[in-house]
Amino acid sequence: MAERERTCGIRDPDAGAACRAPADASAPLEICTRHLLAAYEWVAGEVGVTDALPSPCLACGSRLGVRYPSGWLCAVCEWRLGERPDDEAEPVRVDVVYYVRFGDRIKIGTSANPRGRFAQLHVEELLALERGTRLLEQRRHAQFAAHRLGGEWFAPHAALDAHIAALAAGVDDPWALYDRWRSEALALAGARRPDLPRRVVKI
Repeated sequence: MAERERTCGIRDPDAGAACRAPADASAPLEICTRHLLAAYEWVAGEVGVTDALPSPCLACGSRLGVRYPSGWLCAVCEWRLGERPDDEAEPVRVDVVYYVRFGDRIKIGTSANPRGRFAQLHVEELLALERGTRLLEQRRHAQFAAHRLGGEWFAPHAALDAHIAALAAGVDDPWALYDRWRSEALALAGARRPDLPRRVVKI
């Protein structure tokens, strides 16, 4: 039995009939190359195409972007390609709960300026960062209260170690994560252009 010829079934609104051009042999649907490209261009215009940025994002340093017909956005913080953050803009506040180690003790604290805070502390290692305010810090203190040594210092134990490991999973550098949070907060503060789509979808 002869194999049925695959033809494009897309109906052309101008012609009022199905296209019937040979379907692209590699396409999962019976659509010709012309209509495949038309569909791709429409989808790309709606949700963008994830690709390498022509140059690093000036807000967070990411090399991954999303390309729209109207321009590029950073795929990490949604900053518009080529725009430099305004040095005179209102500073963004990103509160974090931090987990640092000194000797055999772990400190659970909070700060909106962790780099400045750590310069005042005697710590050996930044274990993890968790985005949150003093309310979250207080919940963590209560959660691990059984192993509290005094103040914000805790003894290492299985539950705390597991919590820190979960926060650190997939994070090579906690400071890079913090910088990303800051750039995202800066974008959400109003620096993002309203004429660009806000969705970031990989296709």
